[in-house]
Amino acid sequence: MEYSICSLDSAIPCEITLDDDNGRYMIRKADTSGEVFNTAQELISWIKSNWSAEEFCNPSEFTKMLEELNLYESITG
Repeated sequence: MEYSICSLDSAIPCEITLDDDNGRYMIRKADTSGEVFNTAQELISWIKSNWSAEEFCNPSEFTKMLEELNLYESITG
């Protein structure tokens, strides 16, 4: 899964990559720095702890992404 969501703090969108096939779990934040994770669960946990819908141009887009990530997490456990 890959997501690109527009942050209120940057013209460059935040990028989220959750790629089980290649073991890539990464985030590019609004300040263009990044985070790399060992597992999808670590990535999802980081998003839940550090981002909120109000930080993004379209809060519903963030909410939808989080719902999809929660579904993924419940399926893969």
